[in-house]
Amino acid sequence: MAYTLMEVTKRTGLTAHTIRYYDKEGLLPFIHKTDSGRRIFEESDIEWIELITCLKSTGMKIKDIRKFIEWYIEGDSTLQDRLALFKSQKEQVERQIEDLYKHMEKINHKIHYYEVACGVGTEEEAKNLGVQKEC
Repeated sequence: MAYTLMEVTKRTGLTAHTIRYYDKEGLLPFIHKTDSGRRIFEESDIEWIELITCLKSTGMKIKDIRKFIEWYIEGDSTLQDRLALFKSQKEQVERQIEDLYKHMEKINHKIHYYEVACGVGTEEEAKNLGVQKEC
């Protein structure tokens, strides 16, 4: 089934500008265009866009995504390169998750502090109860 750019924006949540940018940057080399230059998307193109969105959200740079796509096009001779790229990205995401857990601990501490302070009426009373403002 073929999709228009507007249908793809609705399906992916991305703007038309973003999808055009990805195309311009060489991230969507499989998209077909009509004689008038309109993009025609297939289901596989949407899957690529979803992968690009995933990788971008984990902090992968456009140049690295482009390299992955180039390796994909090159074929099996680049399997090790692609595997290494994804392993590296996984390590980066794991570090991000660790950082987020640390941030969550601080936020949870602040929630507890302010719940106690609200419950007793003042921050001073919360401190008198032994609740520390900073964690």
